Amino acid sequence: MQQSELISLCLKNDKAAKKEFFELYYSKLAYVGLRYSKNSAQSEQIVLKGFTHIFENLHDFNQQSTKTLEEFVTDQFITFVVKYIKNIRNEYYVASTVRAVDQQDKSFDLFSDNLLIDLKAINPEVLLKSIQELVPSQRLVFNLFVIDTYSLSAISDLLETSEQTIKSNLEKARFSLQKSIEKNLKQSSNEQPV
Repeated sequence: MQQSELISLCLKNDKAAKKEFFELYYSKLAYVGLRYSKNSAQSEQIVLKGFTHIFENLHDFNQQSTKTLEEFVTDQFITFVVKYIKNIRNEYYVASTVRAVDQQDKSFDLFSDNLLIDLKAINPEVLLKSIQELVPSQRLVFNLFVIDTYSLSAISDLLETSEQTIKSNLEKARFSLQKSIEKNLKQSSNEQPV
């Protein structure tokens, strides 16, 4: 089915088209959901509710725009995930108690000074588990900045907080993620096959 026809049928609430659309984007969005959530159960909720959000906003997709449908769907999903996680009041907070260093060239590269961890050798499951163990605010800013390459100002707007707070959370996420990866690598190397 052509993209324009698929969108048109989804907007008309055609169940077969919605199923095709779901199957087309499920695996990508499921992985994004896993990165942003604390576990697979929360991720499943996010993905299902995220698709509802995408279908409700599909009329905003302009085929003459510079964004592809995949980019539009991903942006809509990430925006939904951020709002969803922020609304879990007992989990989410943006810690602003530590001021970030005022260096303009501050690098948030996780492994720039770490000789113990080879980023290319990390098992993707260990990395995902380590990301999920981050505090929700740190997990959000890490995913948005490092993986999804949002700018600091875009993250600040999305999270409704200052860029300084975002930088502070990135620094904390970098430290926490390094420690979590080291711990998870030790655990995975100590596990004996059954």
